[in-house]
Amino acid sequence: MKTNPGNYFEDFRVGQKIAHATPRTLNHGDVALYQALYGSRFALQSSDAFAQAVGLPKSPLDDLLVFHTVFGKSVPDISLNAVANLGYAEGRFLRPVYPGETLSAHSEVIGLKENSNRQTGVVYVRTHGMNEKDEQVLTYVRWVMVRKRDPEAAVPDAVVPALATSVPAQDLHLSPHLKFDALFDTSISGSKHCWDDYKIGEKIDHVDGITVEEAEHMMATRLYQNTARVHFNQFSEGKGRFGRRLIYGGHVISLARAISFNGLANAHIVVGINGGRHVNPLFAGGTVFAWSEVLDKQPAGHRKDAGLVRLRLVATKDLPCSDFPDKDANGAYPENVILDFDYWAVMPRA
Repeated sequence: MKTNPGNYFEDFRVGQKIAHATPRTLNHGDVALYQALYGSRFALQSSDAFAQAVGLPKSPLDDLLVFHTVFGKSVPDISLNAVANLGYAEGRFLRPVYPGETLSAHSEVIGLKENSNRQTGVVYVRTHGMNEKDEQVLTYVRWVMVRKRDPEAAVPDAVVPALATSVPAQDLHLSPHLKFDALFDTSISGSKHCWDDYKIGEKIDHVDGITVEEAEHMMATRLYQNTARVHFNQFSEGKGRFGRRLIYGGHVISLARAISFNGLANAHIVVGINGGRHVNPLFAGGTVFAWSEVLDKQPAGHRKDAGLVRLRLVATKDLPCSDFPDKDANGAYPENVILDFDYWAVMPRA
């Protein structure tokens, strides 16, 4: 067989290392398309002049564009036969990526657990994104529910990795070239509110909503060369679990992050992913809203110009977030909540 049917659950082994195909050079066209799809307005990724004023050579790529590109490299080997991507942990962005750089990826299987129905199992992988100099730019863990080829196939004993609930602030990377000093202009960045203005426990309704069209989410997923059938193939998915194509969860993350500009305009850089869950599915025609909660604040080492803020980003479908819809006392989410994403961002200090 010359075509790739993708790996099924019984094809994976703990300790297995996989080099993913097709390195991807990202250029200004990718940046423009990403902006067109999500409308992100963070000044650092929008303006070379702004980036240069704070010490960088030019605007870096949006951190989530880097994340999705590396994620997409792993799909043909890890999640081509997935039912759903379940979560993320221990994510760290290790260096800025600029237009013209080439990204590749490799993964290691760190856990396996067959589900009780014997139809599927959960695969845990740690994926590393590299640039053309073989420098690591990103690392993260994700776990995904994958179909079995044969429900009766014997599988190894379950191994579920112990994962950190959050990335320690001291393990996060902030470019030493970045300087949020006197040249930082809040009138250009879009908000006067800096690290010192946010309080732990504070919740922010980001107000705006974005309706997702079928062509947009498929174009976005193709941009990342994510080949998962569940996002594209109505012939097969019309007979599947949902009866229609499922929107890639990363599309929701990027939409919610773009929406969060209204209230968090100075949270310029994502430096860590502590956790994340795609709580409920989203389909074309749904409108995405978002709210954030400040979970923690930490200094950025000994720096006086920047601080770290841990943010919980919650996205909903067809439900404005003025009352901050959330899980109940039993941990159950309402059906309108589609994403619960926990990340670290860098903000300037006043």
